[in-house]
Amino acid sequence: MKRIVSVFFICILMVSTIAPQVFARESEQMTEEEVVKNVKSAILIERDTGKVLYEKNSDVQLPPASMTKVMTMLLIMEAIDEGKLKWDEKIRTSEYAASMGGSQIFLEPGEEMTTKEMLQGIAIGSGNDASVAVAERLAGTVDEFVKMMNAKAKELGLKDTVFKNPTGLPVTDHFSTAHDMAMMAKELLKYEDITNFTGTYEAYLREDTDKKFWLVNTNKLVRFYPGVDGLKTGFTQEAKYCLTATAEKNGMRVIAVVFGAPSSKERNAEVTKMLDYAFNKYETHAMYKRNQAVAKVKVSKGEKKQVEALTSEPISILAKKGEDIKNVKQTVVLDENIKAPVKKGDEVGKIIFEKEGKTMVESPLVASQDSKKANIWTLFKRSMGMFTKVSE
Repeated sequence: MKRIVSVFFICILMVSTIAPQVFARESEQMTEEEVVKNVKSAILIERDTGKVLYEKNSDVQLPPASMTKVMTMLLIMEAIDEGKLKWDEKIRTSEYAASMGGSQIFLEPGEEMTTKEMLQGIAIGSGNDASVAVAERLAGTVDEFVKMMNAKAKELGLKDTVFKNPTGLPVTDHFSTAHDMAMMAKELLKYEDITNFTGTYEAYLREDTDKKFWLVNTNKLVRFYPGVDGLKTGFTQEAKYCLTATAEKNGMRVIAVVFGAPSSKERNAEVTKMLDYAFNKYETHAMYKRNQAVAKVKVSKGEKKQVEALTSEPISILAKKGEDIKNVKQTVVLDENIKAPVKKGDEVGKIIFEKEGKTMVESPLVASQDSKKANIWTLFKRSMGMFTKVSE
């Protein structure tokens, strides 16, 4: 059973931001033009609604190279958000982590860096050694971390992605798609702190030592395209030049992904075309920020009888520029018969925006806090209170 609350918005010009987890994959019919040419696959989505604005071969499975680290960073940010990892925690580098080739920050066996420093090494410098060090901290071993990566992909409904490592270094049967990579980026961007790292062009590690290390972002668009603040480049001989990029302008955030460009220059040029296309043709109307309360939900036999239902991400309404946004119906659907224990972040309902019978946005609502099972004494007092009220 569901409890439904409906509100009609005559004019939607609200201020905030939050986004949906269920997204309509309706790409615009681009018969009049081809936005990108010199890539194997591509996709362009609006982040809050998840709507596909353009795609080319977006479900073709290809090696993602270091774009793999989008998932690695997602699991790191998730662990921080859940309190399983602290920003200032020192993470030790194993012999195996230090042995990684390719892009690295030259960690030595036994060297320790904070979570923040490791994430800088991953997000800015694409450090394979840092990726493995944090993976081992979160899961014990790289193999266990890879299981976490694939479980998260499955949780997000990504059917065309298989990870074999947290770095993107070449290995058989390690692949993803432009669509799946965009959905991982969409999820990662729920954690607003991530762009403080992916949007930094240069930084230093070991700054006060004789081993000072200069990090320069592998994503040059961070410096040369206004509004770009992430997310991750990729390159191997097999994958060629890849990029999962994000940019924000006038409150609208978009994600553009390309696989298999012949050069870094061409990769950046094709992503630039997609970003220009999005910002020239579309705009968003912000509805909610992440973690904004929209309702309260009852918890059966819970220590707390009810908890607030929060938005799980920023939510916006997407429209073509100049298009009227009115008569949009908001519906809050709360799960009934929720039984304790409930954990903070558990899904407890959803919020839906519709126009003329068509779903524009659908996003999960989550519990604001834990509600453990109430003890026998608490339940007894409640039942006596109910009995007293009835008797009166």
